Amino acid sequence: MAAQMARDGQRIIAAGGTHGAIGTDATLIAAAIEAADTGDGVLVAVDLGSAVLSAETALEFLPEALQKRVQIADAPVLEGTVSAVVQASLGGTLAEVLATAEGARELRKR
Repeated sequence: MAAQMARDGQRIIAAGGTHGAIGTDATLIAAAIEAADTGDGVLVAVDLGSAVLSAETALEFLPEALQKRVQIADAPVLEGTVSAVVQASLGGTLAEVLATAEGARELRKR
């Protein structure tokens, strides 16, 4: 769904699961962050606590300069991701994209 909202060239990379199973792998997340980086920053969307821990561990595998351009969103994974992709496609900064993702916690469906 998020990929359909993205602009051409926008990098959205899923890095969850380990070999098709549930769970997370910090090395896969680190590789996805490196692949997604265009120099403007990378937002990492996570679902559960273990994914947060894996994402934080992944940061430790990255060069320091890249670590500074990565944010882990404290946001609902679906609504936050879609909102972030739209904001990024409009040219938002990493700070704006993060704020948009985290603002999705307040979205009401009714």
